[in-house]
Amino acid sequence: MSTPSPVETLSRHELADLQLTKLRQAVDRALSTSHYQAKLAGCGIACGEDLKTLADLRKLPFTVKDDLRQAFPDGLKAVPQSEVVRMHASSGTTGIPTVIYYTRADIDRWTELGARSAAATGCTSADVFQNMMSYGLFTGGLGLHYAAERLGMMVIPAGGGNTQRQLKLMKDFGTTVVHATPSYLLHVYDQLAEFGVDRKDLKLQRAFVGAEPHTEDIRCRLEALWGIQVFNSYGLSEMNGPGVAFECVHRAGMHLWEDAYLMEIIDPDTGEVLPEGAEGELVLTILDRQATPLLRYRTRDLTSIIAEPCACGRTHRRIRRIKGRSDDMLIINGVNVFPSQIEEVVMKTAGVGSNYQILVKKDGALDSLIVRLELDAPHFSDDMRDLEALRSRIAGNLMTSISLKPKVELHEPGFLPVSEGKAVRVIDERPTLPEGPEGSCP
Repeated sequence: MSTPSPVETLSRHELADLQLTKLRQAVDRALSTSHYQAKLAGCGIACGEDLKTLADLRKLPFTVKDDLRQAFPDGLKAVPQSEVVRMHASSGTTGIPTVIYYTRADIDRWTELGARSAAATGCTSADVFQNMMSYGLFTGGLGLHYAAERLGMMVIPAGGGNTQRQLKLMKDFGTTVVHATPSYLLHVYDQLAEFGVDRKDLKLQRAFVGAEPHTEDIRCRLEALWGIQVFNSYGLSEMNGPGVAFECVHRAGMHLWEDAYLMEIIDPDTGEVLPEGAEGELVLTILDRQATPLLRYRTRDLTSIIAEPCACGRTHRRIRRIKGRSDDMLIINGVNVFPSQIEEVVMKTAGVGSNYQILVKKDGALDSLIVRLELDAPHFSDDMRDLEALRSRIAGNLMTSISLKPKVELHEPGFLPVSEGKAVRVIDERPTLPEGPEGSCP
């Protein structure tokens, strides 16, 4: 078992003092941006020193994803361009991405939190870490890549997909730890026989899974199939990415690193702050990031706080497994997709009618996204070449918008059901598994 660092075992009083100091600094950084100068006007907070206690955090307004879009590209940048060393971005529902900037100190801090997370699971410099998450503007790949290197692990930057290559890398280089979505890790196991790989020839011991909701039953299934320990993790691009919260060796909730983030749980409908233990929407304030400060960011993720001490000795409180979302976002194989993104592409396509349907289901271990469209009467044709060209163009446009290439079905007018009330656009047929208690795997 790894030994926690001193900051991980601060008393709650010491941690609160540290948080208040950092919160005041974060507010001052935020007030240096044009966006927060306008957003905080009239809330009674003119500088960080106006916050006398942590409870004064509630005087600040919430920040939501639309704020990031409205601030695009530089309204939330709190440092000169010359100090920015990286940016990450995620797609938005309006075509405007949400952008997060990083200074070198920000990257170092993110890396330290990720390394701390990996160490809490028992990883050491003797491990070989294979990163199966996508690299690029998505934060999932680079975040834990740098963290694993910081811990001294040998890193294999495999990226996403190409299962045959993933298995060959695991076998050739003795991979002991992987980072993947739970659905992809199930898929990889299903492909062992097809690619002639014997599980006994692999040295895999641990898996970090995240980027998509999954139940305790999925964890137990992965552990039984692979014969490994599977650790749940939590992160979001607005808060850097992976490493916001992570399970320790006891796997009884995810330690949220409270020296880097202030967390609140609110009622998603009223915005009221809820007491410890109540389930609601997680709200986070990032305390250390210099380039892009965010105050009281509404994650839309539903969870609750575990306040009881953890057997590992870490004093940072834990959050339970993310139960779901308070908005309509879909998570498809780890990729965030809003139905409105699909609608935007569909409605701009000449020849497509106004009725459409989004179907999500399981195809083996992976998610399958199907977009069903009706053609309008003047454009309906029996010419298969015309239909295939239109279908291919729509699939390509959707790929550009949502970073996934769905299956597109074209149908004659009147094929899809017409709702008398609110249209049912999304049908999610993925099974909901019964949830066992956290850490209930045998």
